[in-house]
Amino acid sequence: MADFVIKMADERGNVLEQTESGYSAGEVRDRFAGLGYLVYWVKPAGVFTGGKFRVPRRRKVNLEQFIIFNQQFMTLIRAGLPIVQALELLAKRQRNAFFRTMLENVRDRVKGGELLSDAFEAQGVFPKIYSTTILAGEKSGNLEEVVGRYVGFQRLALSFRKKLLSSLIYPAVLVVGVLILLTMLVTYVIPRFADLYRELEAPLPPLTQFTIAVATNIKTALPILVGVIAVISYGLWRWSKTSSGAEKMDRFKLDLPVFGNIWLRYQVAMFSRMMATLLQGGLPLVPALETSAQSMQSRLMARGIQTSTQAVREGRPLSRSLEETKIFPELSVEMVEVGESTGALPVMLTSVAEFYEEDLQNALAAAMSLIEPLILIVMGLIVGFILISLYMPIFSVGANGIGQ
Repeated sequence: MADFVIKMADERGNVLEQTESGYSAGEVRDRFAGLGYLVYWVKPAGVFTGGKFRVPRRRKVNLEQFIIFNQQFMTLIRAGLPIVQALELLAKRQRNAFFRTMLENVRDRVKGGELLSDAFEAQGVFPKIYSTTILAGEKSGNLEEVVGRYVGFQRLALSFRKKLLSSLIYPAVLVVGVLILLTMLVTYVIPRFADLYRELEAPLPPLTQFTIAVATNIKTALPILVGVIAVISYGLWRWSKTSSGAEKMDRFKLDLPVFGNIWLRYQVAMFSRMMATLLQGGLPLVPALETSAQSMQSRLMARGIQTSTQAVREGRPLSRSLEETKIFPELSVEMVEVGESTGALPVMLTSVAEFYEEDLQNALAAAMSLIEPLILIVMGLIVGFILISLYMPIFSVGANGIGQ
């Protein structure tokens, strides 16, 4: 469970603001609304709430655990077990305490008469696409099939994400290695050479003086520098959570020379895969677009999809609506247009997702093949510059000794 700050008014009009524990913001809202309070808002407890220092605790369900749960849930439903009994059985076998409390709350809500989709959505930790998919299965009476499609979608997404992360491991190791090496040089190696030359009282070349002065200043200012970086990073993180900050950060990502195009392809692939899954599950086009917009990581992409949703609701073709956003690549729009004209939009969206997933992996591999040697070259130049500047006085002393 997590802590949430709730602002509400009682029947006499007294406004209250207090911290409560709950499974999710929706669960806390429903609880106090059921008690007769007028709830203004519910939000996670921040770092400073009520004059006290609090560390925000936002728990999430592990994606692999969630996929395994849905596979087991689908098997139990296929075997004819009622939903409440299936949830109760899976909750008892769940080792993750947080996930277990979520499932128990879902079970209690379903037992009380709520729809399964509403019970999952009320937890506030499950993807929007999941509760929407469940709702489509409940309306069509084919819950087993839509859960199976969702499991397939998440397995593909998880496999794709693992491939992307594995391609970033080696560059990350190189960057960490560079930082560790530079830290050792600045904090240990260069100060030792500075002490040695101070004892010898030998004149130092300008290059050596520059290196020692920079290292000394960095070492002195290192705690302040780390603190400033931490404060700036936290400020940027908080700012990125706001609506305007998230859009500007997303625009910054898309404007990056190489990785902006990679980020765009990733978002297009995820959108296409989600849309294909929702449409194949029997959801109409407009609700599928609304769900996809709420599930996107990119704020600009989400806003573009919301604009397209309104245009589609007014009778415009999806392909033209996506093209007018000026965000989606031309090829993806053309493939969507072909899918609309042939009546095979879900199949074509799957093809779009597969195309951009493969294209994304190739682009990322090409980018990494350039970045990895660039990191090595930069590291070699920095280390070489430091070593040459440190050993120049020794070479000078040796040359003077030979000359004498």
